[in-house]
Amino acid sequence: MIQMIVDAVTQAWSNFADGVRLFLPRAVTTLSIAVAGWLIAILLRAIVRRTFGWLHVNAAADRAGVGHLLKLAALPPADVLAGSIVFWIVWLGFLLSGVNVLGFESLQGLAIDFATFVPKLVVAIAIVIVGFVGANFAWRATLLAAVNAKLPSPGVLAGAVRILILILTGAMALEQIAVARTIVLTAFAIAFGAVMLGLAVAFGIGGGGIARRILEHQFPERERRKPDDVSHL
Repeated sequence: MIQMIVDAVTQAWSNFADGVRLFLPRAVTTLSIAVAGWLIAILLRAIVRRTFGWLHVNAAADRAGVGHLLKLAALPPADVLAGSIVFWIVWLGFLLSGVNVLGFESLQGLAIDFATFVPKLVVAIAIVIVGFVGANFAWRATLLAAVNAKLPSPGVLAGAVRILILILTGAMALEQIAVARTIVLTAFAIAFGAVMLGLAVAFGIGGGGIARRILEHQFPERERRKPDDVSHL
């Protein structure tokens, strides 16, 4: 009986030692990959910041209105934000690759999902940037056109256009990364329809006179011909 217990304990420690001998090289490899990825991510972050500074991206973002929106959202400038995004994407990619070396099947699937998610995230970020720039351009163009046309409340009209474009941009970005796709699309459709219906009802009830004046200004009625006018062939 004692010999059986001794053999069982010896076998358990032998299996443990074999597991350590197999796991230790993988752990060292994972650690080296994570450290190398961290250094590469820091280097790429510095390169992105230098490149953005050389291209004067911050000044262009301020002119397009993106810089102001970043300040309102308590986010860093465009070059710092882009460098941070690149750093985390690269380092997480290396980290998951290193964890994949350990041989955990669940983590292997996570690494594959992350590799598939990164391109979608990049496209979503590009959509958000283009949407912000387009929203500010549309706001300025709408404001200028409304002022030149002497429309009532040009600031409200321009702000509504910008908000609608930003909402559409957010919905497109979330749909791209497949975050609660059905909920996002349904909520966007309901919200957009409710806003349009509310604006139509409000304008129809309270803005009938304004609409009439706008139509009369844009399409002036032709002077009617006097009854005593005689047309000659």
